[in-house]
Amino acid sequence: MFDISSLGVLQSSLAAARADNFYYPPEWDPSQGSLNKFHGQHALRERARKIDQGILIIRFEMPFNVWCEGCNAMIAKGVRFNAEKKQVGNYYSTKIWSFTMKSACCKQVIVIQTDPKNCEYVIISGARRKIEEFDADDAETLALPADEEKGKLVDPFYRLEHQEEDLKKKKEAEPVLVRLQRVSDSRHLDDYALNKALRARLRNQKKRVAEEEIASKKLGIAMRLLPASEEDAAAAARVKFSSKFERNRKEKRALITSSSIFPNSSGSSVADKKQTELEFKRRRIKAATASNLLAGSYKPSSWTHNALSLSTHRKH
Repeated sequence: MFDISSLGVLQSSLAAARADNFYYPPEWDPSQGSLNKFHGQHALRERARKIDQGILIIRFEMPFNVWCEGCNAMIAKGVRFNAEKKQVGNYYSTKIWSFTMKSACCKQVIVIQTDPKNCEYVIISGARRKIEEFDADDAETLALPADEEKGKLVDPFYRLEHQEEDLKKKKEAEPVLVRLQRVSDSRHLDDYALNKALRARLRNQKKRVAEEEIASKKLGIAMRLLPASEEDAAAAARVKFSSKFERNRKEKRALITSSSIFPNSSGSSVADKKQTELEFKRRRIKAATASNLLAGSYKPSSWTHNALSLSTHRKH
């Protein structure tokens, strides 16, 4: 009886064999050559589509920081490209390779070649190398001797003078080094105290974050707010809101209240519109009179008193 589980194992092993290019189909014959020749493809597949021109597609990594000449964007060291690799010459018995690629920022074509003589890369076109210089004194590092000085060190007299200069520099820098060593020892001598201070600062930070989150939840805000500062208070004091907003809102609400809840028909007359506008003006005058009375700006006249009493009588 045939086992179904063995069929699954057979199919998986068959797929793995075909992926590794070790599967020979039934129609293959040894006289037809290799499997690549039988399938009509190169062993490197898509990477070798220009192999007849001597070009191979590889992954090229930018050896240093460069500026793109197409858009002046910086391409950092280590960025990878699909580059076309081909031989363009020889330096004695060493081949000189050329790498052609397109930048991702503006599709600028960049060409870089190897320089076996100086053991580095040279940009031919499409970009320029970013020049990075630093001062040894500013960086607080030691300046390495140049190649010319290294060659002169063979001379005993020059080496003696060079040693004297190094000893003089050592004596000048020795007080600074001793002071830095003392500061470093004082900071890192007691590991327990440093660990204790660090943990205390971390606890205070967690406590402050928890308090800020609780305050934000009380305000109904999903994010944590930063502590208030004088700059925020000054910026908030400079903000001025328009005074017309509240008045426009009241006018719109009064217009909605005075208008009919039924939609106007197509045959509505102009008199109905005028009546609505007149009613709206009356309501606005009454609202302004009531606000002035509450504010105590002026005493009510007989006309306003009668109007208010009449409106009160109508309500009752």
